[in-house]
Amino acid sequence: MKKYLCLLIIILFSCNNNDENKIAIVIHGGAGIILKENISKSKEDSIIKKLDEAISKGWRLLKKGESSELAVIETIKILEDSPLFNAGKGSVFNSNGKVEHDASIMRGNDLNAGASSGTSNIKNPITLAADIMNHSEHVFLSGKGAEKFAKERNLEIVDNEYFHTEFRYNQLINKKNENKYGTVGCVAIDINGNIVAGTSTGGMTNKKWGRIGDSAIIGSGTYANNNTCGISSTGSGEYFIRTVAAYHVSSLLDYNNYNLNNAMSKVIHEKIGEIGGDGGMIGIDKNSNISMEFNTPGMYRAFVNKNEEKEILLYEK
Repeated sequence: MKKYLCLLIIILFSCNNNDENKIAIVIHGGAGIILKENISKSKEDSIIKKLDEAISKGWRLLKKGESSELAVIETIKILEDSPLFNAGKGSVFNSNGKVEHDASIMRGNDLNAGASSGTSNIKNPITLAADIMNHSEHVFLSGKGAEKFAKERNLEIVDNEYFHTEFRYNQLINKKNENKYGTVGCVAIDINGNIVAGTSTGGMTNKKWGRIGDSAIIGSGTYANNNTCGISSTGSGEYFIRTVAAYHVSSLLDYNNYNLNNAMSKVIHEKIGEIGGDGGMIGIDKNSNISMEFNTPGMYRAFVNKNEEKEILLYEK
């Protein structure tokens, strides 16, 4: 009897280890002309510290057995609350001197998704995208309608001035986009193998006419499917929209037997790069493998993989 009991304990322990080894998380804070010589040591340290804070929060939640959805939301909220990234608090100004946000999230187990665009008073746009996914019959809400829904859901509402920073205002005055795409994003897989991807952004400096980028568009900036992978994109959004970039990676895994690295490389360097687009993406596949690909000089990024190895990177290796 003891022999069989010991065997059962070993089997259960092994199962628990296998489940735990499924978890992984990866984030980005934007891609573009990110060069070490252009970033002060103090700013570099601040960026690394904030990326570390965000990735560590998400990892701790996954380690506790929480869902990948919660991990993605809480991780992105940390990045949205920082003025260092073009999302939430650190968002750029549009041509009218106002800050507007786009965000989206997708769940890989049931392909449910939520997205919003053109909002100006939701403190954490990723929470609005999640509530659209979970508490409405729609996928995509925009502008005043999205803001009304946010109020009905009792999400935190702030004045637009909350998002105003001197750094972003100077970019607007100088009409300077710096060829850096400060979108933030996160992809995670939990102990149940569920993949969730989310993306949040303030868009382009000096954007006009209610412009919407890829970050709010399911299949372009964000995509997740438990049978393939989860993806979050950052870059010249019009090109990611035209190539349906995030879904394109998933379809290469699904129909063409690509691995995640090869699929992301093909989309970033061939499909997007060859038509003049630049940027990057992060992803996790159904086997918890992580990939980060970009065709710019740098991309703020960090991960904790299934072996519990953590890395934070800013520049091209």
